[in-house]
Amino acid sequence: MKLITTSDELAEVIAAVSTVDRYALDTEFHRERTYFPQVALIQIGWFEGDEHHIALIDPLAVDVAPLATVLDGDGLCLIHAATQDLEVLDLACGTVPKRMFDTQVAAGFLGVSTGSLATLLQRFCKVEVAKGDRLTDWLKRPLTDRQLAYAATDVEYLHDLHDRIIEGLRQKDRLEWAEEEIEQHRTKTTHRRPPEEAVNRIKEARSLRGNAAGVARSVAAWRERRARDLDVPVRQILPDLGVVAIAQKAPTSVEQLANTRGVDKRHLRAEASAELLSAVAAGKRLAETEPPPKKAPDLPKELRPVITLVSTWIAQLGRDEHLDPTLIGTRSDIEALLSGSDAGRLSSGWRADLVGEPIRRLVDGEAAVAFERGRLVLEPRFTS
Repeated sequence: MKLITTSDELAEVIAAVSTVDRYALDTEFHRERTYFPQVALIQIGWFEGDEHHIALIDPLAVDVAPLATVLDGDGLCLIHAATQDLEVLDLACGTVPKRMFDTQVAAGFLGVSTGSLATLLQRFCKVEVAKGDRLTDWLKRPLTDRQLAYAATDVEYLHDLHDRIIEGLRQKDRLEWAEEEIEQHRTKTTHRRPPEEAVNRIKEARSLRGNAAGVARSVAAWRERRARDLDVPVRQILPDLGVVAIAQKAPTSVEQLANTRGVDKRHLRAEASAELLSAVAAGKRLAETEPPPKKAPDLPKELRPVITLVSTWIAQLGRDEHLDPTLIGTRSDIEALLSGSDAGRLSSGWRADLVGEPIRRLVDGEAAVAFERGRLVLEPRFTS
């Protein structure tokens, strides 16, 4: 294990890792006080012959952008629960791994529901790793030997874990399923979210209509842009409650803004109050000039009871097939399929074969759900 703090040391790591067919990777970061995640450490592990190397790269001491050479290379990146790491890498290096294997996603195809790395290592590799302090301040320097040792364990066993999960997936003929799902995760952008879609993440705003909906969309977009420009969490700009309350009251003065629930003096500092009032006015115009966003097709009333039935069957199927049920399909996925949408997850790929088509046959009366020996099963229905 080596701590990398200079550009020359990083160049040596890049040269070495660029020649291997796979490498393990993890990141440590903080985002409690910022809009963008602050990368604090990048861990990379690789083998040269039988020799195992681990490099802990300090982004506070050296520019990590050159790691893009490794990420864009042909080596397979082994990573656990990659979603937030991908965001960190894209921001720090300008790219994400070209090829990736996410052990958490893949383990779902072997029946492990959102397993932690420690859980997977114990189950597949019979390795017990020490618990770390989840409140560790990774941005504080110098990092202690204990911190460095803990960080190294995040990549130390990923090669062995990868081998064992691959073996299990091949035995169950699910390797292509896992690779397909991982590729979807790899290519899904999570941080480059359009400000205009920020309102969709506010649960209380989903029921707003008319002017209120337009104002909520405009104010939420303003909040997103301001948080991004100042690199602070959106809640520091304005809480969700404030967005919804402003949308409902549509204030036209600073005094009305200040008397709106969820809005405090700190939210109206500097130019914020004027910008907020402009966002409210823009939201009203938006509601008047733009048609409301298209809603997903409503689920026919006669099919609503099917959701609970199918959800129970999918849970049973997951247990029977040793698959994470949430990986197979969620309630929203079922609703999308029953509503006739072809864009849902159950309409394509391995999910369509496993559950999409059986559900369609059930709805069309060609199949039925039966209770057999304590289990729900979907079986063909024979009619005279």
